[in-house]
Amino acid sequence: MKKFDDFLEEQMQNQEFKKEYDDLQPEFDVIRAIVDARTSQNLTQKQLAEKTGINQADISKLENGTRNPSINLLKRLAEGMGMMLKIEFVPKQKV
Repeated sequence: MKKFDDFLEEQMQNQEFKKEYDDLQPEFDVIRAIVDARTSQNLTQKQLAEKTGINQADISKLENGTRNPSINLLKRLAEGMGMMLKIEFVPKQKV
C-alpha cells in the first residue's frame, strides 16, 4: 500500500499539480499553526471556543480549511491561548 508521502512526491512531479499545491501552502500553514497552538496547550475546540467567544463550529471550519480567518479572528484565537499573532513575509526559496 502506498503511503501519502509517496503519493504526494509522485504527484509533485506534475507541474500543474505542484503549482496548485504550492499556491495553497499559506492556507495549510495557517491551519497547522492554529491546530498546533491549540493542541500544545491541550485545549479542545470547545475549550478554545469558551476562551475566545468564537463558536466551536467556526473553529472546526478553520481547522478543516472550509473557512478563511480574518486577521481579527486570528488575533482573538491567539489572545485566547495567551499568545500573540505574528505574520511574516519571507523570501521565496530558489529552485
